[in-house]
Amino acid sequence: MPADDQPSLAGQVRSALIWRSGSQIVAQLVQWSATFLVIRILAPADYGLFAMCQVILTFMAMLNGYGLASGLIQQKEISRREVRQLFGMLIVLNVALAIAQLSLAPLAAAYYRQPIVGDMLRVQALLYLTTPFIALPYALLSRAMDFRHQAKANITASIASASAALGGALYGLGVWTLVIAPIVLFSVRGAMMTWSARSLVWPSFDFRGAGTIARYGGVMAASQLFWFLQSQADVFIAGRSFSPHTLGIYTTSLFLTQIFVSKFVPPLNEVAFSAYARMQHDPDAIGRAFVRGVRMVMIVAMPFYMGLAATSEPLVLTMLGDKWRETAPVVHLLALAMPFMTLQVLFTPASDARGRPGIGVRNGATGAIILASAFLVGVHWGPTGMGVAWILAYPLYLSISAWRTLPVIGVRARDVAAAVAAPAFGGIAMALVVGLVDRTLPPLDAHWRLAILVPIGAAIYASWMLVFARATIREVIAIARKQPLPA
Repeated sequence: MPADDQPSLAGQVRSALIWRSGSQIVAQLVQWSATFLVIRILAPADYGLFAMCQVILTFMAMLNGYGLASGLIQQKEISRREVRQLFGMLIVLNVALAIAQLSLAPLAAAYYRQPIVGDMLRVQALLYLTTPFIALPYALLSRAMDFRHQAKANITASIASASAALGGALYGLGVWTLVIAPIVLFSVRGAMMTWSARSLVWPSFDFRGAGTIARYGGVMAASQLFWFLQSQADVFIAGRSFSPHTLGIYTTSLFLTQIFVSKFVPPLNEVAFSAYARMQHDPDAIGRAFVRGVRMVMIVAMPFYMGLAATSEPLVLTMLGDKWRETAPVVHLLALAMPFMTLQVLFTPASDARGRPGIGVRNGATGAIILASAFLVGVHWGPTGMGVAWILAYPLYLSISAWRTLPVIGVRARDVAAAVAAPAFGGIAMALVVGLVDRTLPPLDAHWRLAILVPIGAAIYASWMLVFARATIREVIAIARKQPLPA
């Protein structure tokens, strides 16, 4: 990369990270405030029924055209005709998906033996009509590294969705609260994104010459297919065996433990993909950026997951209430598997930006086989068995993916291990100390236990990082202060 380009791109990446991750934090704080209140109001069975619907929604979402949008981001130059063609493709795809979901609704209801699942899926088909008005402006704004307007749309949509969710729960809508809130979220986000990007163009349904975008989108969709198989295999398998109540216990445990990897890492990956795509002619720069990204993510992820494992019982009782007590041991197990999942999902943007999306497809296929096999065994021991399946399967999946992906990115395994080492050991030390302190405490209410354990854990982790990872701390401070980063 020419020297005069580096400060500009570095500044854009830093600004994008601040806006994208910062807005995600604000948006999630708004949504979580409402979500935890709603969880306390609704029953575990409501979340079990919603999880059954999510299997179908997630399957359809992999075909909704976001892969096509990524193809537009990846191209060096785009024309207005290509923008109109992409809009047309998105409309055709999503109308077809809405019709397909209406057709699948009775089959899903029969599979889960829950008639209400069919009714919920029919209403949720409205979600696909908003997708073209989100995916197209997302592609245009991401190409320009403009995450400020996306941030505003996300925050506004989160406020609207949280208000709808809390209002529905208080009004007594039950499981329908979980149906209405996402529709509000997508609708508001689509309207604001379209307005910000000025992307409301006349769609073109003449797709001649759009083969490059279509092919790239097809490969991305194939990658997402395997991601669906591995991410929804547990709910698909457990939904047939568990009652709605038991499934709600498992999926709510999964929600708590995946907050970081599912809510914070994806926006970072969006910024990373846009940045990597602009470094295509400098493979060494992509490798350095990847290792730095791993280090920055894991320095936050490890204390989150290890702290969650160490404080699962008081955290669950404080945040969700006593009726969710059954989730505590499941949260403890799942939190131990999440560091492997977090590292795994960081691979795909780098290999995709190198023009090798097929790597992600093969990794996804590997994960689908390994995880589904583990879940088929673990389901016989209930939610706890599913948690153990995560712990046993994900390290194997990560190892195979790293062996396949790191040479493509141009990174050695020992570089990744070095980036992860200090946060990992610091998080483990923190969890051990917090666990010992918790055992010595006298009988206390859950919220008092949590209030004591959290600052102790934070102090232990901060001390460890200051002693063993000062360079990483300096790097984090430089990013926060918008200072130049070391090479």
